Amino acid sequence: MTAAIGFLMIVAIVALLLKGKMSPVVVLAAIPALAALILGFGLPDIMKFIADGIGTTTSNGILFIFSVIYFGVLADTGLFDVIVNWLVKKAGNNVIAITVATAIIATIAHLDGTTAVTVLITIPSMYPVYKKMNIDERILLCITGACMGVMNLLPWGGPTARAATVLQMDANDLWHMLIPIQVIGCIINIALAVVMGMIAIKMGAGAGKGVEIESAQEEKKEDDALRKGPKMLFFNFLLTAVVIAGLSVGIGKSYVVFLLGLCVLLAVNYPDQKTQQKLIKKHAPSAIAISATLFAAGAMVGVFDGTGMLEAMASAIMGIIPPALGQYIHIIFGILALPLGLCIGTDAYFYGIMPLVMQVGETYGVASLNTAIAMIIGKNLALMVSPLVPATYLAIGLTNTELKDHMKFSIPPYYVTSVLMVFLGIVIGVVKL
Repeated sequence: MTAAIGFLMIVAIVALLLKGKMSPVVVLAAIPALAALILGFGLPDIMKFIADGIGTTTSNGILFIFSVIYFGVLADTGLFDVIVNWLVKKAGNNVIAITVATAIIATIAHLDGTTAVTVLITIPSMYPVYKKMNIDERILLCITGACMGVMNLLPWGGPTARAATVLQMDANDLWHMLIPIQVIGCIINIALAVVMGMIAIKMGAGAGKGVEIESAQEEKKEDDALRKGPKMLFFNFLLTAVVIAGLSVGIGKSYVVFLLGLCVLLAVNYPDQKTQQKLIKKHAPSAIAISATLFAAGAMVGVFDGTGMLEAMASAIMGIIPPALGQYIHIIFGILALPLGLCIGTDAYFYGIMPLVMQVGETYGVASLNTAIAMIIGKNLALMVSPLVPATYLAIGLTNTELKDHMKFSIPPYYVTSVLMVFLGIVIGVVKL
């Protein structure tokens, strides 16, 4: 009963998100609460489940508030105009060059293993280029997410560290086994960027074809008045480099770093109080909307864990696998990793599903290490398309894209990439049959 309700809940949530009939906040919070009620849990229990789940997302929620405002204000200073103009000049009229450049930027940006930072570096700098060249913003999201998924195999990336914890081994040792897969993934991503560039051209992308969205005259004058001179551009670039460096070395809580960075950015560029308030009010709505959706996703995870639906669903999945396929259970779950990653949070996947699969695999002679390697590949590719991953909402918020549109566009190439990486992992012997 518990497993059935859990599966029905996931189907309902995914269907509603894809159809776009309700706000993600409503879907992610209300549907799990309703499922918990059906399972017989009382209101106090459900409230506790939700509170526990939201508690795990608080830091990221605060991070998004300050980071979105920071990069919004930074864009107002005109810093990204310089970056955009340089990129456009280098790429010229070559749409494919722009999509490949996106893949390279996202790959380098994710060297620190932080999803939010990668999104905040790649999306704001490339989004204006895509608009000018009339390239579909879903392509920007797709390429960025694919590169993040592959680079997240680094030992300081969350999935590898979690899998290593379950395996009770050093994360660096596990990463060394994953390096060939990671190299293959980077090559596939460059190929994906080329294909996406070709698709963009067929969709009408190209120099001079972009639609310039002119704001109202008063609004345009106001934006122009906020632009800073060349002298401030170097300071703003240096400040942003310091902020990103602080995030990379883990000098403190990420939201504290962005809060302090925002304070300095506003104080130096806009010492007038009224202007500071105007800028905060300008960018606050999108920041709050992203954070609210994130908290709702946390509520869903809390209900998942608190009601025991996760464990019941995992057991049900194990029960339907025929004994004859037991020796291939790691391959089966490697192929199912992306779909599972869409519905299940990272912690739930690695600390809930993976140990169960590893346990079943051991009974069929499949080493736990082999199972972990197969399962980690596809899960990473679901990184920026899952409604349970904070970076997903940050990315779609920065590009003004609907979640359902992003999912419909990006899931097919992500799934093909994940299956291809598992298959090539088998070919080169990283994943053993």
